[in-house]
Amino acid sequence: MRHSHLDTFAMTTMVLLCATWGLTQPTVKMAAAEIGPVLQGGLRCLIASVLVVLWCRLRGIRLFSRDGSLPGGLLVGTLFAAEFAALFKGLEYTQAARAVLFLYCAPFIVALGGHFRLGERLGPVQWVGLACAFTGLIVGMGDSLSLPGGRELIGDLLALIAGLLWAATTLGIRLTRAGSVAPAKTLLYQLGMSVVVMIPLGLLMGEPWPQFTALSGTAWGVLLFQGVVISFASYLMWFSLVSRYPAGLLSAFSFLTPLFGMAFGALLLGERLTLPFLLAATLVGAGIWLVNRRPRRQEEKIP
Repeated sequence: MRHSHLDTFAMTTMVLLCATWGLTQPTVKMAAAEIGPVLQGGLRCLIASVLVVLWCRLRGIRLFSRDGSLPGGLLVGTLFAAEFAALFKGLEYTQAARAVLFLYCAPFIVALGGHFRLGERLGPVQWVGLACAFTGLIVGMGDSLSLPGGRELIGDLLALIAGLLWAATTLGIRLTRAGSVAPAKTLLYQLGMSVVVMIPLGLLMGEPWPQFTALSGTAWGVLLFQGVVISFASYLMWFSLVSRYPAGLLSAFSFLTPLFGMAFGALLLGERLTLPFLLAATLVGAGIWLVNRRPRRQEEKIP
């Protein structure tokens, strides 16, 4: 069943997902002294891959049948892994706030792709909503921004590439047979490719292999949270939504993620929240409302 608009379930789920994803960076920082960030990404995908296989066995979902999804699955899996590799590498060169702004070009690319390739048309008010939400990000991150030097420009470019790869992954799911199979299988393609790419990449970048027997409770908690809650449960729900709802409307909610990240950073790491954060939250909320403000119609099945 395909839907032409977001219903209450989809919108509520997206807010919860964005809150969950907002915990990613604060928790990565909490364990970074014991497990490098790129290795964290690969290890969490390894944990989630095992859980997806077990989930599919319990639900009777066939993962290895010949359904024509392999080429598309490998494509979106490679894009997914490359996105995180580019982002983590870019964070070595530029400020996190700058990286966030370039990364979140993705919702605009998804909206454009949905407009021209998927028939998911956005009206002028909805484009204004996307711009309003992005403006909110600029306001929220403004205190951390500065004019870039040569090193920062490298990081900015990598973050922009990560945003393009994120958008390509979302659209690729809809444009290939990877989006026509069970969401769990779509997710497994991406998790598997991330393990193959990110663990070797982390080691090549000089991150030491973690001494698991010596890890603190905090590091273990972060690793399990990232693997079970973020990479397994939240991504499984995300790909389920992408397969049923307009990608551009869903992506508008992703502007909430960095704001949740800032809020959790204040809660868990003692980072400071400022008045611009409250203004940013208002702008992002207004933008999401504009994107989804069209009158609710009865859900219709899209052929």
